Formats: sequence, C-alpha cells, structure tokens
Amino acid sequence: MTHLQTADRLAALMDHLRLARSHIATQVASDVAGFAAQYGQRIGGVVLCAATRIDPAPFADIAPRLLMISGDEGLTPEVAGRVHARLPRARRHVLRDYDAEAWSDVVADRAGEVAGAMAAFLADVSLAPATLDARNGSHAGLTFRIEGEGPPLILLPFFLSPSQWDPALPELARRFTVIRLGGAHIGGVAALEDRDRFPSYRAMFRGLVDLLAPEPTSRILDVGCGSGAFARQLAERLGEGARIDAVDVNPFLLREAAELAAGLAPRIRFAPGSATALPFPDQTFDCVFSITVLEECDAEKAIAEILRVTRPGGRVGIVVRAIDLPQWWNLKLPPAIRAKVDVPPQSVGPLGVADASLYPRLRRAGLADLVGFPVLVTLDDPDGPIWRYREDHVLAQLTPAETEVWHAARAAALAAGPLLQTTALHCAVGKKPS
Repeated sequence: MTHLQTADRLAALMDHLRLARSHIATQVASDVAGFAAQYGQRIGGVVLCAATRIDPAPFADIAPRLLMISGDEGLTPEVAGRVHARLPRARRHVLRDYDAEAWSDVVADRAGEVAGAMAAFLADVSLAPATLDARNGSHAGLTFRIEGEGPPLILLPFFLSPSQWDPALPELARRFTVIRLGGAHIGGVAALEDRDRFPSYRAMFRGLVDLLAPEPTSRILDVGCGSGAFARQLAERLGEGARIDAVDVNPFLLREAAELAAGLAPRIRFAPGSATALPFPDQTFDCVFSITVLEECDAEKAIAEILRVTRPGGRVGIVVRAIDLPQWWNLKLPPAIRAKVDVPPQSVGPLGVADASLYPRLRRAGLADLVGFPVLVTLDDPDGPIWRYREDHVLAQLTPAETEVWHAARAAALAAGPLLQTTALHCAVGKKPS
C-alpha cells in the first residue's frame, strides 16, 4: 500500500477498526489535512497541538470542529492567529508563557493543560463510545496501540517531540478510547524518511562521508539519528564490517528507527543520547556526524561533546539548516508573494546554529583542516511529506487572494515540467588535532 495517500491510510485504518467517526489530534497539520478535506464527515473534532505550519484551506468545512493549541510566544501563535483569521469559527487555546518549537516537548511541559483543553473541546462534539477488539496491530502501513474507553480519539505522532502524547495518556484514556498511531508514513518519521529518498539529500550525505573518509573498521557515531535514515545509508555503503552507534533524545524516533533498520541490526546500534551529553567515554569514535540537529539544542555544548568523544586524528561532520540563505520555488510569482516565500522557515532555537556562523564556531572549537560547503538540496515530489510540510509554511502566510495566485502558478509549473523547491544547508567537516 505504499502508493496510498495519508488520507486513504487513515480511512482504511478506521474501516479496519470499524470506526464510523473519530476525534483526531496531531501536531503535523498536513498529516490530517487531506483526510479533513476528503472525509470530513468521519471526523468528530480535530485538534492541532503546537502546529508550526498549517494550510487553512483543507479545514474550511470542519472549522467549527477544529481546535488549535499554541504557545503565546514564537511561531505557533502567529500561525494559529493567521489560520483563525481565515477560519474564524475555529477555536483556539493558548499556553501562556510558552514558546512551542517543532521539537518542543509540549505535552510533557503542559500535560494537564493540553489534556484538559482537548477533553473540554471534544466533549462538545457528540461521539459514540468505541468498541474495539484488537489493542494493537497494524493496517494500511500504520501501526496502532489502543488503551482506555470512551469515544475514539486517534493520536498521530508529533514531529520531533521526545515524549509525544505519553504524559497526557492517563488523563485522555480516562475519557476516550485512545488510538496511538505510528509507522513510516506519518509524523516526523515520514518527513525524515522522505528527505532521505531525494537524490540531492543523498548526494549531500555522500559528500560528507567522502570527507569523513571512514575506514571499513572505523567506529562511527550518528548524533541525533532521527529515523536512522543516514545511519542505514552509511551501513549499506560500508558493508558487513560497519560499526555505527546512533543516538537520539527521542524514544519514539528510536523505536521507529530500530524497526526500519531491523535487517542492519549488527551494523547499527541505537541508544538514547543527547547531543549535549553524549553517553560515551572520551575519544571513542573515529568519525562523528550530526545532520540538522544543532539548530535545536545548545550548539556550543554539542560541538564540545562531539569533539570530546572523537579520537585525536578523527573527523567530525556537521550539517545545519541555512536560514540565512533564501529558498527557491520554480513558480512564476509576483514580487510581493516572492518576498514572503523566498524566506526559509526561521526554525532555530535560542542557542542553536542555523547559519554560516557554523564555520567559525567549528574553527574556534579546535577542528583543523576545516572544509565548509553550503549545499542546495532539491525536492520534486509535491505529494511527499517534506514538500507538504514546507508548502504549509508558505500557505499559512498568504492571503486568500495570494493563495489563489500560488495555486495557479503551482499548477502551471507542474504542467510545464518538474515542480521544484530548493533549500540550503551549511555543511562542514574537520579533523580533531592529534
């Protein structure tokens, strides 16, 4: 069923579970947008929790049954505010004194408030209790785990949140039959796996590995491995002798990564670990790399930790998003719209790095023979999770009139040839002095 869109997967799963209607909650709006547009009658209420990118259009017909939970600082209140201006019948709940990033552990930080807001909102939508036989399983490429009793509530994964929905589960399971979904087709896993399929991303990683120059017997560390896509790519390149440790702070992503890498288990070892407190002794690894992680943590601490666990003479490779360089869509757009959409999402934490300051930071940290190389990566699948996630960022900024212009230009570009979007990364490889 790899050809199915996410909306059809959700519909097939609900059919499998014999659910005529269900409540749905997620952070990644694009995971439920198609379902809301095509199967809106099957939705009781929908909750977008700390969504950083939302295209309002797919939710227009169910706006009275839409709740947006956001912080009051940073990106999420701006996004929710713009959507609410377009869909005034939707509801909002604001987490005071909170800045929810795409990687924030929002439910762990505000479990009681999030669960309470969801329960109060969904109580306004009458939905019959679910009667389900299976408590876990998989269908249509989606895994599910079920607990609790009451009206059905489907929880889709957060993008990068370490705790996911877990801190709110006891409260939610008292009120709902909670159906937690997973798998490679939704949430952050889908986006990370989609990213690894694009030739330009794979080429970037091959170039990074060429400069890291690992030996067949080198011990290698992947810091912030996510779904494990790059670790798998490297294991396949190095062959049977590969020795790769892959760490991440996100238990959900680690579980999914281990499943995806089941056939490579002897070559890759997954373990919990933070970039700012790596669980390894000094001078353990010959090569260490980290891809789009240092934007989300204390970059200086992470760089120091990476150098600490690298052996003298070993090599370090770092890749971060380049929010200081424009992104590009091959659409013919008026200057006013172009000015909005050429600016990449400014997704970087207060102590993170997502610009050209990466290069002097690594030099100051002591790396020698430093090679810096900004790279353009290209997306060409407008139905893919990464494309939808990035296009949602654009559509959340546009007025209704501008949205019409965007869709007309998009259709023209798609008819004329491949529809392309490019974004920049800052990449660097250096050697730890002997």
